[in-house]
Amino acid sequence: MRRTLLLSGSPASPVGSEITRGCVAVLPMLIGIIPFALLLGAQAAAKGMTAIELPLMTGLNFAGGSEFAAIALWTSPPHLLAIMMVTFLVNSRHLLMGAAMAAHLGHLPLRKAVPALLVMCDESWALGMADAARRRQEGMTPGFSMPYYVGVAGSLWVMWVLFTGLGVLIGPVLGDITRWGFDMAFPAVFLVLLRGMWKGTRSAFPWLVSLVAAATTWHYFPGSAYYVPVGAGAGILTILLMTARG
Repeated sequence: MRRTLLLSGSPASPVGSEITRGCVAVLPMLIGIIPFALLLGAQAAAKGMTAIELPLMTGLNFAGGSEFAAIALWTSPPHLLAIMMVTFLVNSRHLLMGAAMAAHLGHLPLRKAVPALLVMCDESWALGMADAARRRQEGMTPGFSMPYYVGVAGSLWVMWVLFTGLGVLIGPVLGDITRWGFDMAFPAVFLVLLRGMWKGTRSAFPWLVSLVAAATTWHYFPGSAYYVPVGAGAGILTILLMTARG
């Protein structure tokens, strides 16, 4: 009977409870991404994309920053090579995020690990890793809770795909929603993520170096996506130097 409950994922089972915990934890971020999903939909509608084409893209790519860049570059016919290169640059941080998460997915078969990585984004990665660190400190094993991650990442994926499609339909009616100040939603979400992963000033030093490197790159190469790999590389280099010095 107990085995049946565990496999069913019902709210009364440990798996169901963990999924529910993930869904609850990500609720504030779900609200925060709605305006940007609508904005992306409005921009896509202006480029001639339909309420089927855009959700197909956002569901398969699932990385908001690169999707905004792709829509900005979208033409008819689209310059696929340019879009692919920019998308790769913007999403290059996912290489590092995936490598960090791989240690927690190594025991899973590919049919489970690949979907988990497909729905990985900044928010799901940060919440999943922060929860794993918290569980390890409390002596819980395994530290990384896959059901919790499924609740977080699955909720974000559904909300993003749903509201980007809705944005195609109603976005043109709403107009530029950033004039209402909704463009502060994304920075606020990332500040919350940083607060959850804060481990002290020394640990945050690579973040500062990464920020300065990315901002400098943006200043000298405005409109490009080079600031993403430059910022990530600067942060990694700082970590290596700090580790080497003990």
